[in-house]
Amino acid sequence: MSVEAIQPYPDLRVLSVSNQKGGVGKTTTAINLGTALAAVGERVLLIDLDPQGNASTGLGIRREQRKVTSYDVLLSDRTMRDAATATSIPGLFVVPSDPDLSGVELELASAPRRSFRLRDAIAPLRAETGPDRYTYVLIDCPPSLNVLTVNAMAAADAVLVPLQAEFFALEGLSQLTRTVDLVRSSLNPKLEIQGIVLTMFDRRNSLSAQVERDVREHFGEKVYDTRIPRNVRVSEAPSFGKPALIYDLKCAGSQAYLRLARELVTRERARQAKAA
Repeated sequence: MSVEAIQPYPDLRVLSVSNQKGGVGKTTTAINLGTALAAVGERVLLIDLDPQGNASTGLGIRREQRKVTSYDVLLSDRTMRDAATATSIPGLFVVPSDPDLSGVELELASAPRRSFRLRDAIAPLRAETGPDRYTYVLIDCPPSLNVLTVNAMAAADAVLVPLQAEFFALEGLSQLTRTVDLVRSSLNPKLEIQGIVLTMFDRRNSLSAQVERDVREHFGEKVYDTRIPRNVRVSEAPSFGKPALIYDLKCAGSQAYLRLARELVTRERARQAKAA
């Protein structure tokens, strides 16, 4: 995959890829954005926090390869480095999922720091230096508000929201912003919405255009300029255990994710420069 590299981001940035509504392209975005970030020179760890394990499968990680999983990291003393599994993409690693995550709500019911298990596990990565350090952590959340999603938001610097360009988009987004506000007020005061990505966008459909106008009116610059189009090749890729960028780099969806990665890095650098 020949893609022009850029200078890696200097600090670890943790982004929770979240939407309480299912079927919005959340896992597809996590997989392909992670791949695109790796392609432009970042070192990325994708944490699969969904019991369905679709991000792990979509990156070609077979069940027998999942020796240490996100379940082990949350419920035992295994570290992120123990669980990080190399993918076929240089610079992209995944902490695979386990179906046992579906029962983590009960297992953590009376556990100390039950909402901060993921934050505590990520903390050592923030202190790392050297060429093997990660510059981005992406957390693929389940499509619901449960202890896993709360852990992801408590651990994250910001939330990246994939939003399907369809009728109920704003309703789902308003629910998510309320969740972010709740987590910010009780668990993670620095949490913010990093950006909103319009997915499954069909420029021939007037509804997509209307949803885009409405979302931009409400959220302004939080909405990415890049829109991810409906694309058959992107939909096919997971069945081959590959990100779309590996399955078909030249398709419209892959090119959109590359643009999204560059736009994300540009935003992050602007944020850093402003904070300096």
